[in-house]
Amino acid sequence: MLDALRHHWPEYLMEAAGLGIFMILAGVFGTILEYPGSPVRQAIADPLLRRSLMGIAMGLTAIGIIYSPWGKQSGAHINPSVTLTFFRLGKVKPWDTFFYIVAQFAGGVAGVSLVALALRNAFTGPPVNYVATVPGPLGTGIAFVAELAISFGLMTVVLVTNNIEKGRFTGLFAGFLVATYITLEAPFSGMSMNPARTFASALPAELWRSLWIYFTAPPLGMLLAAETYLRLVGARKVMCAKLNHDNEKRCIFHCGYKMQPPSPEVTSA
Repeated sequence: MLDALRHHWPEYLMEAAGLGIFMILAGVFGTILEYPGSPVRQAIADPLLRRSLMGIAMGLTAIGIIYSPWGKQSGAHINPSVTLTFFRLGKVKPWDTFFYIVAQFAGGVAGVSLVALALRNAFTGPPVNYVATVPGPLGTGIAFVAELAISFGLMTVVLVTNNIEKGRFTGLFAGFLVATYITLEAPFSGMSMNPARTFASALPAELWRSLWIYFTAPPLGMLLAAETYLRLVGARKVMCAKLNHDNEKRCIFHCGYKMQPPSPEVTSA
């Protein structure tokens, strides 16, 4: 444990910062688009259009995090379900899995707390309500199935694209799915796919009743995607736990990509 913490603490902080930034921007954009006193909310009456704009904003945010220097180094999981799935696939060590998840929860809570301090009632009051993810009018059963399905879809796309050119395009596909899911799926479950993301909003909002959905459906959906991928493609095709390995940042995972040979200048030195 101490060895992992001593050597990999930068990646843990990067994961915390990644979800923290995601939640800050989710809070800011959510307030701009949904707070009744916002000029943007007053100008855009159509909820589908507002969700589309929110989806684009958060999809671009996810892409930015994945391709950022920090995202390139930590792997940009920013989601316990993603980390657990790569652990199941043998790509992440046990203590790294533990500290990644702790960091993701801490970062999400910190991000929401900062937005609450800055925007106060506009963010914390209804209808924004800490951008909490809650089941839609069709109920908890539909919300569970919806979270399971979108989590399965995201992880399937990640596993397929992540092994093509070192995951160069994985972030783009993931961001596109985030945007699409927020636009089309959010009315059913709020669109989470992420236990830490949901907990970060639920903690200050004190919304505990349906928390079990977001702690069970996303990891189950992603683990099911992993099992399907293993049976159809095989474990040898799971190369790395990074969502983008097309960079020179260090990799702390059980990585299947060969390290690039040192440059002649380094060798001669």
